[in-house]
Amino acid sequence: MLIIIFPLKLRNLFGIILITTRTAMLFSRATTAPFKDRHDAGQKLSEALKNFKSQKDNVVVLALPRGGVPVAFEVAKALGAPLDLLMVRKIGAPGHEEYGIGAVVEGNPPELVMNEEAVKFTRPPEGYVQSMMDKQLKEIARQRNRYLGDRQPLTLAGKIAIVVDDGIATGGTARVAMKALRQKNVAKALLASPLAPSDTLAELRAEGNDVLVLETPPNFSAVGLHYAKFDQTSDEEVIDCLERSREWLPKNNGFKN
Repeated sequence: MLIIIFPLKLRNLFGIILITTRTAMLFSRATTAPFKDRHDAGQKLSEALKNFKSQKDNVVVLALPRGGVPVAFEVAKALGAPLDLLMVRKIGAPGHEEYGIGAVVEGNPPELVMNEEAVKFTRPPEGYVQSMMDKQLKEIARQRNRYLGDRQPLTLAGKIAIVVDDGIATGGTARVAMKALRQKNVAKALLASPLAPSDTLAELRAEGNDVLVLETPPNFSAVGLHYAKFDQTSDEEVIDCLERSREWLPKNNGFKN
């Protein structure tokens, strides 16, 4: 084993260079990022969606939690439309749950979307997918209760459903969400996001998805690099956005008040 020990002064110099580089990167992001934060991104996204305001009685805005909620809040507010969550939970491979073989999307009934190639490769035992689906649906129910209490999910059939996230990277979650929505008899399903890499955007559209994206940064590496402020969205912020979203709605909006 080779151990290299740098002199103290040299190590201090490396530390200064490292700190200076990191500070420069943060400063560059703060001054060049197209979006200040998620709320700013939502306001800019809502401007691109303003044509839907005349159809607000037939529009529902669905946030992909948690990061998509502040963005979707601004969209729903600008359109005067109701805001709800669209929860997607991954189904992992047996023994390797980080490797997704499918996903379940909440609903009545819930939608199961499987990656057939991944299923053939991993060969889950009989009953495994159903067991994992039940497990993830319980987690979805727990999260929905935490965020929305006793408010019931909005009716989607016949509606224009606008699915909002804070950014699209690989498009995995968005792809599953859109596929599930098409099975819920919505009048129109639109995926709206402040940014996405151009190749992912092209793939999503090639699969028949209607997608609105404001920015397609070159050399895309991570969603957060295109926000000046990209803190993790807390449960408390999610709850606050959802509670405030009822302020512009009539009493008969589908929520229990």
